Amino acid sequence: MNCKKRCFHFFAIFAITTFVLSSCCREGRQLKIAVSKISGDHATNNYVKWLSGINPDAEYINMYAVSRDSVELIFEDCAGLLLTGGVDVYPGNYGKEYDTARCGEFDFYRDSLEFKLIELAMEREVPVIGVCRGQQILNVALGGSLYVDIPTDINTMVLHRCEDWQNCYHNVKVLPDNLLKTITGVDDGRVTTNHHQIIDRLSDELKVLAVSDDGLIESVGWRNTPDKPFLIAVQWHPERMDTTNRLSFPLAKRFLEESIIYKNH
Repeated sequence: MNCKKRCFHFFAIFAITTFVLSSCCREGRQLKIAVSKISGDHATNNYVKWLSGINPDAEYINMYAVSRDSVELIFEDCAGLLLTGGVDVYPGNYGKEYDTARCGEFDFYRDSLEFKLIELAMEREVPVIGVCRGQQILNVALGGSLYVDIPTDINTMVLHRCEDWQNCYHNVKVLPDNLLKTITGVDDGRVTTNHHQIIDRLSDELKVLAVSDDGLIESVGWRNTPDKPFLIAVQWHPERMDTTNRLSFPLAKRFLEESIIYKNH
């Protein structure tokens, strides 16, 4: 298949998917997605644009802006959970309270909010996708730990964070026979990156789906999948990547499809 045909095929799939997903909402079954934190305006937020580019009719709810006593009530009506990137997870949450000097900013409320959202999602079997910090806090919530600072903890030539964070990339290798491989259909790819912490001890509940060239964990999913709800997390930032990148668009598409299935079950 030549380049023109591949491009036509990709955008044909994109158009059909957008029509199907948005039609589901227009028929009176509006999809509501809980987003752990949306910074700034919805119209300019990368995470919202990433998802709404596929389903503009869904409602993307900023759970960080919801009053504390309403979080559980609001989440009851949501059919998916997106855990977004952001500041460092507090090391005391994974047994390294002594090691805070090498961290950046903390947000204790956000930590507690996301732990609660993960707990609710697990109880209700809601589809979950995590991005960057989202992958990290998922691992911590499920009993794992993090490297506090990649540059000082690990001898690696791979840059996981750059001064120019908008132009920082590295390669990832997708491991065979797993959910990420099924969704993306690729063995490897180039992703945008902006983090100085990463999974250290992997939760017993999770397995590695992709790694960077230095062997660090770039994506995780359930270790045992039977009877488990949809869950995938990535360390890179698909919301900042071109939609033609197979490590971006298909992730959002599959997450929203799983959320619609959950909504209509």
